[in-house]
This record gives sequence, structure tokens and C-alpha cells, in this order.
Amino acid sequence: MRSSDIAIIGGGIIGLATAYQLTRLHPGKKIVVLEKEQTLAVHQTGRNSGVLHSGIYYKPGSMKAINCREGRLAMERFCSEHGIDYDICGKVIVAVEEKELPALDMIYERGQANGVKCEIIGMERLRELEPHAQGIKAIHVPEAGIIDYKQVCERMAQQITGHGAEIVKAAKVKNLDVRDDTVILETTAGTFQSTYVVNCAGLYSDKVTAMSQKPKVMIVPFRGEYYELEPEARHLCRNLIYPVPEPGFPFLGVHFTRMIDGSVECGPNAVLALAREGYRKTDFNLSELLQTLSYPAFWKIVLRYWRVGAGEMWRSLSKRAFVRALQRLVPDIRMEHLQTAPAGIRAQALAPDGQLVDDFFIQETDRVVNVCNAPSPAATASLNIGRLIVEKLAAHWE
Repeated sequence: MRSSDIAIIGGGIIGLATAYQLTRLHPGKKIVVLEKEQTLAVHQTGRNSGVLHSGIYYKPGSMKAINCREGRLAMERFCSEHGIDYDICGKVIVAVEEKELPALDMIYERGQANGVKCEIIGMERLRELEPHAQGIKAIHVPEAGIIDYKQVCERMAQQITGHGAEIVKAAKVKNLDVRDDTVILETTAGTFQSTYVVNCAGLYSDKVTAMSQKPKVMIVPFRGEYYELEPEARHLCRNLIYPVPEPGFPFLGVHFTRMIDGSVECGPNAVLALAREGYRKTDFNLSELLQTLSYPAFWKIVLRYWRVGAGEMWRSLSKRAFVRALQRLVPDIRMEHLQTAPAGIRAQALAPDGQLVDDFFIQETDRVVNVCNAPSPAATASLNIGRLIVEKLAAHWE
């Protein structure tokens, strides 16, 4: 049985950032990262849109707002120190219709409250920034950027193992036995013993939480489907073009994202996935789907957002409908400009009262820290979230 001071479940960016911060702040601790896949950052991190978020959308004072702002700066420093390419290219959030202006103003006010550098711009300035975009008013956010988070994870892993921590792959955690002074972890790579455990299992965070305490939320998987612009159409988007999001709905709507490699992604729409790792429309896991459908809170959000959800499902079925949504922002887009791109899954926590949990959410016991909800901008904020988790751990041993 291998032993450690801290075992981290999950080799995505939150788990790796936590391990990285532990090696920096507590170099004497013995750390092991347990990843169920053969490689790191396979799921949410590896299918991330690659945006360095500014923090403009989030409720002032929320964990998202605080950690996004501080985390983005920490991520930029990390990239500069370790030779990782990133580009602070800026973004525009575009109102196409008059009815969107109140929501646009609210986003701007949040940006101001959160200390985000941003400005309201008119059509002329919008066309200077994005010549092919259409709108009546927009917010320009010059400090938003793009990055490759898989490359970030590779560098974090190098730093982690270089400072004596261990990363064990193909180590799916099957059970936790929490005792008075230790935790026994049964995995597909053998048995591990650790004084403390951090659960960064993403799409399965609630399942792992249930191994040590009753989870307060359940993960509902939403598949985000993307298209990519053909090379001859990439000029239609210089950087990042976003719509005004639906008020109260925790998704940002279909948008244009220039990636760090020069490609341009369009999307995502958001539809219920039929499996937690159901990246293809045909992927299906009966037990996971039944768990979602039997959760009363799920039907509460269906009733609340059925109109929005119906639109998302229609765009999933109809490429033409997807194109029309993109044309609201960039009228010159045509169906032949788009090729299918890999989908991602968002692990969205849903509370029993039917509320979509809109902030980072952590549950903990004396031995286990469970990261139960870490949606966007978690990748941007990962280094700060990792530091926060380390502070929670240190409170137990200091």
C-alpha cells in the first residue's frame, strides 16, 4: 500500500493546479495525483474553449468573480515563467437587438464592480475591432485572452513531478474508507493510503463526494457542440465575439473563439448529454441518464428553461439553425464555412431546489475536500482555486 500526505483525485487542471500549489507552498508534503485515464486533461480541461476569462460576467463578491480576476493574473505569470503561449487579444460582447441592451448594461456594471477593464462601444468601433460582426452596441473587454490549457497541464505536471510529487494514471478511485487519522483509497491501480484527500473528479465529483459524505448537489452533464471555421473563412473572426447571454441561464450562447493555433471555433450550444462522458450524440449510459431523469430538481429546470432548452436542442439537430444563430453576430457566415469540431461536456451542479449552481462550490470533512462545482471560468481561475484548496487543507494540519 502506497502512502501520502495528500491524495488528489483527478488529473484535470483543478487537480493539477492544487498539486502544483501544494508543492510550492508545502514542499515537505508527500503528494499523489490519481487520474483514471491513461493521459492527463482528457475531459473538461482538454475540451476547453481555451479562453482566458476576464471576470466580467460574474456576480461581484462571488467566488467566480474573485478567483477569476486573481487566477487570470496568476495564469499569465505561470505562462510567462514556463514558456507557454497565450494572447491577450480582447473580446467583444455584442447586443444585436434593443431588447438586449439592459442585459448588456448589467454585464458592463458587473465588469466595473469586478475591476475589469472594459468599455461600451458603438457600431463604428465594433467594426474596427471585428469588421464582420453585426450589432447596435457592444462591450469591448481588452484583457480577455486565449491559451492552450492542455499545454498548461503538461507544464504543471512537469513541475509537480519535478518537485517530488507522484502522478499515477489509470487509477480510477472505486471507494474511500475514511478513518480517524487516514483515508484508504481503493483504485484500479491498487490501494493508496493518505492523510487527506482532495476530490477534483469533475464530471464524477458528486459520485466521489458520496464516498465520504452526502453530496449537496448532483452533476448534470451538458454537451457543448461546436463547429470550426474552414481556413478560408477564419478572417470572419479576428478574436472573440460573444452574444449577450440569456439572463439567468448559466451558458453564454453560441459565440466565436479564435484559438491559440489560429483556428476559430463556433459554439457551443448546450444540450443534456445522455452520458457523463457522452461526447457524441450516440453515446448513452442508461444508469447515468436515469439518475438525471429521476432527480426531481432536473424537471424544475426543464420547466423553467424549456423555451431556451428547446432552442438548444433544435440547434443540435439542425446545422442550418446553428448557422442562423451564428449569423446574428456575423452575417457573412455560411453553412459551407463550418466543419464539425469535437464536443465538450460541462459538469453542471444542480441543487435540490432546482437551481443551477452558478458559483464554485466546495464541500469538506476533516479528511476530504470535495470540489463539487467548478464550471467556467475554472480553468482561468485554476491556480487561485488550487491555492484556496491548499488553504483549506492547511487549516486542518496547522
